[in-house]
Amino acid sequence: MQNSPGPGDHEVRDGGAPASTPTGVVAEADAAARQSVLTAENASLQDRVLRALADAENTRRQAERSVAEARKYAIVEFAREMLGVSDNLQRTLLAAEQHPASAKDEPLLDGVRATERMLASIFERFGLRKIAAQAAPFDPHLHEAVMEVDDPSAPAGHVAAVLEEGYTIHDRLVRPTRVAVVRREMATLVPGNGPVFESDGSEETHDCAQ
Repeated sequence: MQNSPGPGDHEVRDGGAPASTPTGVVAEADAAARQSVLTAENASLQDRVLRALADAENTRRQAERSVAEARKYAIVEFAREMLGVSDNLQRTLLAAEQHPASAKDEPLLDGVRATERMLASIFERFGLRKIAAQAAPFDPHLHEAVMEVDDPSAPAGHVAAVLEEGYTIHDRLVRPTRVAVVRREMATLVPGNGPVFESDGSEETHDCAQ
């Protein structure tokens, strides 16, 4: 008589593999796998969202800076053109000082002076300021050297005279100051301390016969 399998026996199929796995174990494994996948996807989405927010914030700040700079420096080209008008007004007043005008010309000169003052006030209000260059050390970022002069009373490399006024608007150069610079003196060579030239070994030497 064939014995039926007992409660502790397992039915074996296909070469000895268990016939079945408990349903609860499979469900728990599937749930854990899905939870792991969802957690990874959630972390990836959060990272993407944070990156997108950071990019949007950087774009916003960059746009704000661009707009602020555009407003701040919008009149640079216009100011540069208006400096020519200011130069002509100043030349007119300088010529009037060198050659006193007659009484009939005084009203005209008063009008020129008033116009020059008004223009200078407008420049100041919009951030256009004159560069203080007289007697200052020469700065290639602010000054344009037109000539060199001998001036024993001033330090070498300093501005001796301003030939044309320069201007900045906020922190940007609009026009460099054209200046005459005190000439730098050549270094005096002390006897015995002149330049030394090393021999390259090309000179021939001749031995004297004893």
